[in-house]
Amino acid sequence: PQGSEKTKTFVHAFLKRSMPKMKDEAIQDMLTRKAVVLEHYHKKQPKQKRKKTKGFTAKQRRELRLFEIEPEQQRYAIFLPLHELWKQYIRDLCHGLKPDAQPHMIQGKLLKADLHGAIVTVTKSKCPSYVGITGIILQEFKHIFKIITKEDKLKVVPKLNNVFSLELDGFISYIYGSKFLLRASERSAKKFKLKGTIDL
Repeated sequence: PQGSEKTKTFVHAFLKRSMPKMKDEAIQDMLTRKAVVLEHYHKKQPKQKRKKTKGFTAKQRRELRLFEIEPEQQRYAIFLPLHELWKQYIRDLCHGLKPDAQPHMIQGKLLKADLHGAIVTVTKSKCPSYVGITGIILQEFKHIFKIITKEDKLKVVPKLNNVFSLELDGFISYIYGSKFLLRASERSAKKFKLKGTIDL
């Protein structure tokens, strides 16, 4: 019979085992009800740490020559389509480069824009041999630009102590390399302060 002492003892012991965190008073209170809802306690499993995939180190990238352009690929004509893509990218970024656009707004966007594919000219330099170099930027690093000229020569031009100019749809912008010593990915997040021109 349901009211026997054995039944009560068994149910009390079963509840005690099933819900070890409950006190005897709470179990006794549950026994006075017609229905008992058993709760399931999950054991906390230790979180497995995700292994981060390690990329190549700078030394490994140099050994694998990941950033080197093969001599047969060092041709100006190959990268002209890249320049056309860059022009369209800048037009979209600056909403068309309209004549009534404010120059400082365009300048601010160009400072953060990706320059791969832009045609630049070295207008001023402490080293006279760099002045006049014109070509398409193929690679931008923290301290240098790699530029391919119309003569199919790959030039490595340092940013420091050089002033570069780029022209698009009649708008000419000047880049002071000494204030531009950042990687392309870092420039997009940096806040540039508008200052006057700085001599080399």
